[in-house]
Amino acid sequence: MKGDIPEKGAIVQRDGETYAIAPHIPGGIVYPETLRKIADIAEKYGAAALKLTSAQRVAIVGLKEEDLDAAWGELDMKPGAAIGLCVRSIKICPGTTFCKRGKQDAVGLGLKLDEMYHGMELPSKFKMAVAGCPNSCSEPAIKDVGIMGTAKGYTLMVGGSAGPSPRIGDVVAKELSEEEVLDFVEKIINFYKGYGKAKRLGKVIDELGLDKFKEEIGL
Repeated sequence: MKGDIPEKGAIVQRDGETYAIAPHIPGGIVYPETLRKIADIAEKYGAAALKLTSAQRVAIVGLKEEDLDAAWGELDMKPGAAIGLCVRSIKICPGTTFCKRGKQDAVGLGLKLDEMYHGMELPSKFKMAVAGCPNSCSEPAIKDVGIMGTAKGYTLMVGGSAGPSPRIGDVVAKELSEEEVLDFVEKIINFYKGYGKAKRLGKVIDELGLDKFKEEIGL
């Protein structure tokens, strides 16, 4: 059975022969011409399907290995960080840009975080999400760093995860400005890089204790 090809952003599929690739679509915001291009390339190279992923990407599923380079060349898009020990695509909701329920600019903040951190190598995979209101459509409570908008600013959560051992993130700060959120996220990332153990952030927090973690990042 073949394996994943990280340098080509290609994940081997269940058949053991074909691959899925997922171009990076920051925040899941995409325009018709890009969707047409993705669909045309999928059709040209005989993809089995297009899959909308939980990380707000469009995966082209069922490509042959010999077609990967050509497909990426025609897409002219960066791969989404879907595998490896790195910051994955930042998941964001429509926020005040599109949604009548939005309290804060999730799109603006989420795109800034995506530009700063998407694909950054870290000791383990690292997920972030930004929600524009307490409905939390982007699921910030189950991300390593989750940011939730309220009428009074942003609430910051850390250490959340899904998977076989789910963990709800700890709320560490409330009523933050966008600038304060960006400052704390930078401190969290720098602390996590320096901690040096291949564990999800929630396990690091459990190991240290929440109070010690907050002290480390200046909260």
